[in-house]
Amino acid sequence: MNSKLDDVTQKAELISLPDIYLRLRDILDDPDFAMAEVSVVISQDPAITLRLLHMANSSLFGFATKVETVSRAITLLGTQQVHDLVLATSVADAFKGMSTSVMDMQKFWYKSVYCAVTSRQLAALCPGCDKERLFVSGLLHDIGHLVMYQAIPDVSQEAIITSKQRNEPIHMVERSLLGFDYASVGAIMMRHWALPDSLKETTAFHTEPTQAEQFPLETALVHLGSLLAKAHEGIGKFNEGPLIVNETVWALTGLSADDCTSISAQVEEDAREVMELVFPRESIV
Repeated sequence: MNSKLDDVTQKAELISLPDIYLRLRDILDDPDFAMAEVSVVISQDPAITLRLLHMANSSLFGFATKVETVSRAITLLGTQQVHDLVLATSVADAFKGMSTSVMDMQKFWYKSVYCAVTSRQLAALCPGCDKERLFVSGLLHDIGHLVMYQAIPDVSQEAIITSKQRNEPIHMVERSLLGFDYASVGAIMMRHWALPDSLKETTAFHTEPTQAEQFPLETALVHLGSLLAKAHEGIGKFNEGPLIVNETVWALTGLSADDCTSISAQVEEDAREVMELVFPRESIV
């Protein structure tokens, strides 16, 4: 038995999503749900209501007229966007109060948002891909690290140091030290929270996208988003060394390295706006 994995799994099972997300998911799972039901649930949470209205009025969507009501915001954004916003803020709330001596939560969420925005923008370049679904896939791809930093902080920090020293991908170092990696821990969280299969697969296999079976394109895009986010963080140069792109990803997505780097300016602008809208500092510390 792997005692470290047991520690991580036990910690994961203690982390629950807030009631507002569970109630919203119950409504959306009903094929006969009414928009009014969604509005009622959202309106009961002032913080999420405010974020929803800010998002609807942001340049990310560029609606022509000011959006002033929850019902109007839901109609314009759609239930998928609303679901993803509530899920994102719910996950942040689930980890709120985590010791900043272990992890700078603002930095963590910025890197996750950067991956989310990148994955979404790259998806827009791939015909037939649902770019909105890619946002939340990118956002949650690294969630396993938050569990590991709480359950086994010392060895997790050792993996980061060793990864830098060896110039080796962090997931490979974690496997050598622990017998598992952050992606597999993230998949445990996705199952524990009963999230959609697409999120389970992109989380579990974004480090090795050839293993994805149901959602290979989405997983490949999160693979790219994750590497670009790490490059932006200063870990290395995109598509070199520990940030080398899996060769099958280029054929699967039809994208090139130039496609990936050409969107960097827009990604930075959008990522800053998303952070202000969804992850203001006071909401995650």
